[in-house]
Amino acid sequence: MLMNMEAAIRNLYFHIPFCAKLCPYCSFYVDTHFINKSTHFLDALLLELDMHRSRFTLKPQTIYFGGGTPSALSLSQLEYLITGLRKRVDLGDLKEWTVEVNPATVSQEKARLLRDLGVNRISMGVQSWDDAVLKTLGRIHTARQSEKTYSILREAGFDNINLDLMFAVPGQTRETWRETLKTTIALRPEHISAYSLTYEEDTAFFKKLQTGELSRDNEWDADLFELTMDRLCEAGYGQYEVSNYAKPGCESQHNSACWNGDDYLGLGPSAFSTRGIDRWQNLADTSGFVERMHSNQSPVSFKERISPKTRLGERIAFSMRTRQGVELDLLEPWRGELDAFFALGLIEYTGSHAVLTRKGKMLADSVAEIFV
Repeated sequence: MLMNMEAAIRNLYFHIPFCAKLCPYCSFYVDTHFINKSTHFLDALLLELDMHRSRFTLKPQTIYFGGGTPSALSLSQLEYLITGLRKRVDLGDLKEWTVEVNPATVSQEKARLLRDLGVNRISMGVQSWDDAVLKTLGRIHTARQSEKTYSILREAGFDNINLDLMFAVPGQTRETWRETLKTTIALRPEHISAYSLTYEEDTAFFKKLQTGELSRDNEWDADLFELTMDRLCEAGYGQYEVSNYAKPGCESQHNSACWNGDDYLGLGPSAFSTRGIDRWQNLADTSGFVERMHSNQSPVSFKERISPKTRLGERIAFSMRTRQGVELDLLEPWRGELDAFFALGLIEYTGSHAVLTRKGKMLADSVAEIFV
């Protein structure tokens, strides 16, 4: 990979893979067995951070702890990891530090510790306020726990909270989704992520879809998506990306940087990094990752050199999903396809940009395919 010591990397992602159980829809790398050995894992993360510090200038504006379930770490483990990070990296330019949490793994002490150590944004995986839907999704928390955890986070001083929601879940009705939106809006979080359930390969739900035990209804998905856009926008949330809504000024800076094609550094098992035209991924195995780091070996399992055209196409595919859209001069190589989308009512031209229409947002993946 190229080593550029001049341009600082501004976005850091830490993958904390631990989960109490694997949800049937989840395609991320998670580990349900290693939590008792997590001190060795935390040391490995910090060793990887040291390795990158010797190669790159790290001046993060955003930090994101994802997973998995970062909040599954104990108080002492979180303090150990975050203190270790703060000792190693200059956080003078840091604007946003997000930690993903599961409602079942947050105590008052843990929330206060995160706030005291500099975390200023929380992303909580609520998914639904209906216990039957949560059971279908395999979640370990209840709606009551989500409500309690939200109060704990507010009491700890967090004033930038995202709530993750999921619609088009088997057994979910339009009314239960409407109630989930209503309950969420009443809490007034700063940010809401609302995703349609996707059937990813190598998940339990995908296997059931293949056998016919589950089925998809695209019209139903579209109806719930339209309901989502209507209710959240009416409540004052701006849809700044197809699946993400925020109060003015509360858009996710980390995700926006990634959608904009900025460089980012991923640490931990399975984490991706992109640096200029270089991309690499770490080994998707916690034990193997730990072993490699403690034996001073590279954790990378895959790397590639990205052509400028591919990098541009990826940036356009992500940016097209955003409220700003894409500059027309960048889209010239795809002018024919764009004209076809315009004729179909999927995109519109606003000054110097192309943006998705309401209809286009519901077919955003199809639009993005032409660029990658």
